[in-house]
Order: sequence, then structure tokens, then C-alpha cells
Amino acid sequence: MIHPKYAQIVFGLIVSGIMSLIVSGIATFRAQGVIDNFFTSWMAAWGLSWAIAFPTIVTISPIVRRLVSRLTKTV
Repeated sequence: MIHPKYAQIVFGLIVSGIMSLIVSGIATFRAQGVIDNFFTSWMAAWGLSWAIAFPTIVTISPIVRRLVSRLTKTV
């Protein structure tokens, strides 16, 4: 098992993987339609997307958490 101190990194890895998979699939489909090598094109786009999405999520998560905390604070 993974140590709990890495929970935020694992969360970012999973969320960025799923989101970039879905978004790159939709973008690839819209750009190319259903072609013979659609899956190969999609996976290539996903690899690049995930490489950008994961460090972005890890970097901006603390900022977003603080913003959400401020927006949801009880008065």
C-alpha cells in the first residue's frame, strides 16, 4: 500500500489521468472523427495531455483548496 502522506499526489495522478483521458478522447474525436488509427491517435494525445495535467493539478491544488475554503466559510 501507498503511505497516506502521498494521498494528495495519488489523488492528482488518478484525477488527472481520468480527466485527460476523457478530454483528449473527445478532442481527438472532434478533430479527426472515427478513423482507422483513432485509438493510436487518442493514446498519443492522452500521453501528452496527462504529462501536462498531472503536474498542473499537483501545483494548483493547494491554491484551489484555499480558495474553496474561503468561498465555503461559514459566517
